[in-house]
Amino acid sequence: MKILQVNTEKTWRGGERQTLYTLESLISQGVDCQLMALKGSLMHKRAVAMGISIIAIESMTDALKKLSNLKGRFDCVHAQTGKAHTQCVLTKIFHQTPVVYTRRVDFIPSGFSTRLKYKFTNKVVSISPAISSILNQSGMCSDSLIISSAVKGRNLDIERALKLKKSLGIQDSTKIIGLISALEPHKDPVAALKTIHELQKVRQDFVVLHFGDGALFDQVSDTIKELSIDQLYFQMGHHENVEDYFSIMDVFLMTSKEEGLGSSVLDAFNYEVSVVSTNAGGLNDLVKDRGFVCDIGDTQCLSQGLSLALDSSKESIAHKISAKEYCDNEMGVDLMASKYIDLYQGLINE
Repeated sequence: MKILQVNTEKTWRGGERQTLYTLESLISQGVDCQLMALKGSLMHKRAVAMGISIIAIESMTDALKKLSNLKGRFDCVHAQTGKAHTQCVLTKIFHQTPVVYTRRVDFIPSGFSTRLKYKFTNKVVSISPAISSILNQSGMCSDSLIISSAVKGRNLDIERALKLKKSLGIQDSTKIIGLISALEPHKDPVAALKTIHELQKVRQDFVVLHFGDGALFDQVSDTIKELSIDQLYFQMGHHENVEDYFSIMDVFLMTSKEEGLGSSVLDAFNYEVSVVSTNAGGLNDLVKDRGFVCDIGDTQCLSQGLSLALDSSKESIAHKISAKEYCDNEMGVDLMASKYIDLYQGLINE
């Protein structure tokens, strides 16, 4: 079995990490895999460091050209992003290889060209029941297979996290709320700021570390000053190996308006950090009974959830135990990859 994974994104986000998780586990299970990635991207650099065989592309045109010339080289082409999905389907008439697409976003697809794209995809995978339901309701795909994203623990560099904490002047008695999300509209960072503004009205024993960058950086900076929370809300920007900082977090906050699943929430579960989240997309099913869940934009509810989590309430402790068990038993990387192997084998045997 020979599989090409396609992820040509410039940025590094949850989907890119899941792509490498999938590749690493597939290879360890004996599958012959290659990756098509954008030359010079973080995806490309990390895959090279892992020893993964790469087909490097330099542009959208280059991707289309190289995909078109792949006839007979692979048993299946797996598109890991929406952009890759378009590239793989547009060239299918030339490479004539079954196409699998993993959908990670929960916005409603529409349009004639999108409908055609799904029609010529051999199998669509949704990473959450919410995404599968959206595809069904939109009429794009009625038989989407659900294969969740996975979580993979590693030894955290606690000294690195403590060094950051010290550099920011955070006292040991101060609790830390963490966010790991891009500063983009669908992540709704402004809701996070308003939530923290509510929380500081009732307690001042915490700070917030928000890891991530994006188009709303300046707006977030301005809003932090307007709400007078600049002494406790730190914009950390992009950090490599950001998982290390779970070691100093007391609570993890997610305020998204749209979210396919929320792989950073899985990290919080795995590292036994309490979670407070909106119910956007796949977050509702994921966090329910494993964290505090609020309606999108309900900053009062989110603030109350944070306060309960910071106080290590009985409910919060029960959530953490349930979340860790869920990761250990159901969200392993090898389990995810084995489901893809079954999918590929089924397409090959058709």
